[in-house]
Amino acid sequence: MYKVGFTAGTFDMLHIGHLNLLSRAKERCEYLIVGVNSDDLVRSYKKKDPIISIGDRTALVEALKVVDRVVIINTLDKVEAWKRFKFNVVFIGDDWKGHTRWIQTEEDLKKVNVTVCYLPYTKGISSTELVEIINTKKTS
Repeated sequence: MYKVGFTAGTFDMLHIGHLNLLSRAKERCEYLIVGVNSDDLVRSYKKKDPIISIGDRTALVEALKVVDRVVIINTLDKVEAWKRFKFNVVFIGDDWKGHTRWIQTEEDLKKVNVTVCYLPYTKGISSTELVEIINTKKTS
């Protein structure tokens, strides 16, 4: 069991995949910090605006009993996040395992004794897919 865990995401259109990831993370640590990506950060890497406001996304994540602390994040750099929050482990979906960005993140975090823990990704659900379903139903 880890002392302090960290994960981050957009958490736009909160769904069961988000809850599964957060619940699995909390099972592995005493204290779970969840970063909610700021609107500017989301725009910078997704090239689109979140559907749900940062205030509402933060409130939704804060309401989950498996979450101990919610913070707004302005960077994807997990070493920068570690400098602020001093966690022992970062949780991420296993769909990212082997990606160049996460291979580098593992190497960077190893230098400060932080583990990257890949958790099972919930297949068949994503915010992007939900938006597509809503848009399809609106035009039907």
